[in-house]
Amino acid sequence: MARVKRGNVLQKRHKKILKYAKGFRGSKSRLFIAANQAIMRAWRNAFADRRKRKRDFRRLWITRINAGTRQNGLSYSLFIHGLQKEGINLNRKVLAHMAVTDEKAFAGLVETAKAAVGRKK
Repeated sequence: MARVKRGNVLQKRHKKILKYAKGFRGSKSRLFIAANQAIMRAWRNAFADRRKRKRDFRRLWITRINAGTRQNGLSYSLFIHGLQKEGINLNRKVLAHMAVTDEKAFAGLVETAKAAVGRKK
């Protein structure tokens, strides 16, 4: 079998991984094997947490909307149901922003939803 000379391929790969691991503590920023394991874990967590961030923000928005609707005498679920009945298609991000910054407009939306829920099908 012929001898394989790798040249500087291995060195470049190690340098690349160690470059990504800059700022890690201890041997995780200096030794290739430790750095490689740390990098793989960090990237896996980053991938998962990009999706988790979306869930966390949705939970925050729902909490803010619920607080705003309860101040105006309605529950979150009835508020969303009332908006759907009226055909008002605002996402939860916008509704939460309105609940925090523009309370009069949000109160108007709550009244609209109350009226829609109060009516029969």
